[in-house]
Amino acid sequence: MEEIIGTLAGIFTTIAAVPQILKAWKTKKVDDVSPKMFLVLTIGVSLWTVYGFMKQDSPIIITNGISTLLNITMLVLILNYRKKKF
Repeated sequence: MEEIIGTLAGIFTTIAAVPQILKAWKTKKVDDVSPKMFLVLTIGVSLWTVYGFMKQDSPIIITNGISTLLNITMLVLILNYRKKKF
């Protein structure tokens, strides 16, 4: 049961950025999106990925690794579509 809850938590936190990424990609508007929040989040999930490797815990590695890539994607969209620098 513990593994199921951990895996579900990882899946939901991983897919949380997807709606924002899709919206930014479709509209090419990111002025109201906080790049600092995505930067801090990217650092956090990157560290979780490293922690997963240290603990040899596949669910932590996979979900946070994917989340890192998704959040980097959002940061790239922000950099590409933002009218002003942050």
